[in-house]
This record gives sequence, structure tokens and C-alpha cells, in this order.
Amino acid sequence: QVQLVESGGGLVQTGDSLKLSCAASGRTFSSYSMGWFRQAPGKGREFVADIRQNGIEYYADSVKGRFTISRDNAKSTVYLQMNSLKPEDTAVYYCASDPKKYGSSWIVGSWGQGTQVTVSS
Repeated sequence: QVQLVESGGGLVQTGDSLKLSCAASGRTFSSYSMGWFRQAPGKGREFVADIRQNGIEYYADSVKGRFTISRDNAKSTVYLQMNSLKPEDTAVYYCASDPKKYGSSWIVGSWGQGTQVTVSS
């Protein structure tokens, strides 16, 4: 079982940048993919980005060109660099191990505890 701990959330203004981190432990980090999801108030959890073991990245259309996912296998950490933040990016952000999409649903190995990102207008 993988344990995940996020950090880096906070309150920022429209147009600002923020970088989230997620430290993993419990399995060889380089052997599995990692992802970021978010959940806004009153909405379901949605996919943001993932990065495969080979480094290939995927993004939701809503964040493409503004967010960048990366991983440091030596530090067992995945990052989410968020630029040009908008009020609609306000959500609790969760990292996840082994995210896999089945139809319109996602199955993950483990979830982190979440970190709040609030973007004021």
C-alpha cells in the first residue's frame, strides 16, 4: 500500500502561481503512475493530470497549458505546478497512485489527504 502526503496549497490571487507536492512511500515510486485530482465545493472529484512511469503526461482540457505535472523518482515525489490560476481552480487537490480510467470513472491505488487551493478574484 502506498502512503501519500500532499503539501503546498494555500490562498492566492487570480493569475498567481502555486506548486503542490505529494510525497509517496511504501512501494518503489518509479514503478507506478501518479495523478492529481481536485474536488470543488458541491462537485464531484475530477481528473487534473497524470504522469506515467515513462514520464508521459496527460492533462484535463481545463488546465492544459497552465498546469504542469512532474515527478522526481529519487525523492519519491510528484509535483503540480499551477500557473495563471483562476477562481474556478479553487478546490481541494488530491494526489493519487496508479490512477486508471475505466469508461468515465477512475480507479486509484491510494489517495492523499488533500490540500486546499483557493484562488480569489
